[in-house]
Amino acid sequence: MKNITVIGSGTMGNGIAHVFAQTGYHVSLVDLKEEFLDKALATISKNMDRQVSKGLLSEDQKTEALGRIKKFTELKEGVKEADLIVEAATENMNIKLDIFRQMDEFAPKSAILATNTSSISITKIAAVTQRPAQVIGMHFMNPVPVMKLVEVIRGYATSDEVTDKIMDLSKNLGKVPVEVNDYPGFVANRILMPMINEAIITLFEGVAGVEEIDTVMKLGMAHPMGPLQLADFIGLDVCLSILKVLHDGFGNPKYAPCPLLVNMVEAGYKGVKTGEGFYQYTPGSKDIKVAPRFIK
Repeated sequence: MKNITVIGSGTMGNGIAHVFAQTGYHVSLVDLKEEFLDKALATISKNMDRQVSKGLLSEDQKTEALGRIKKFTELKEGVKEADLIVEAATENMNIKLDIFRQMDEFAPKSAILATNTSSISITKIAAVTQRPAQVIGMHFMNPVPVMKLVEVIRGYATSDEVTDKIMDLSKNLGKVPVEVNDYPGFVANRILMPMINEAIITLFEGVAGVEEIDTVMKLGMAHPMGPLQLADFIGLDVCLSILKVLHDGFGNPKYAPCPLLVNMVEAGYKGVKTGEGFYQYTPGSKDIKVAPRFIK
């Protein structure tokens, strides 16, 4: 595989494009608007500058990597030469299904179709294509250039050959792939999201405050980031979406999202992306403080 198409140029999409281009692959980056693509390339360049400053990348390697990324605003054009397509659009079932129908129609018949979904069924996505054996999950972690894990999720019909190719490809990217089967939340979010939800419930019930809950988990459980700060980092809307997938998929009340999480998302407090969640965030600053509404 030489030609990789990435659908979606947001946080995950530009990170995925970054690692493929840096590893020597030709990348077609697809999004709805030119301005989204320009912003993504600026982010990739900035992140590569950080690697250069740390001695992880040379200026020449950065220039060559950026030169391997092409921008497209038409999906049909962006996928026509792809060996692998990685969809990294928003975590919305209907949007993903529509994209996969288009990918299946316009991509070469030999192309593998992958999704970076963090919770949506690979089997359900594959069912809208004419090539379910060639549909697979590649769940990268954020930030993609830094995090080593790739959850490789087999749908019900995904072939052994395709799985092996994606496992090998992930290793070639310098990642550590872990093969898992297609059940709601896979492994990462099936375990992580109930923990985050329980932390929010603990806050909601007044057991402890934001900093206290995060401090217990950081110092007591050796977590690098507390669950409430991590929820802000992921995006509270994304957390809510994944919990709904778990709740619907298993029909078990233990996965029901905390009412506080639901209210925060409906009110527009979604974490880092909006400047406030459980903490407040100032653009350009690494300093964070507990959001006023959670200060006693």
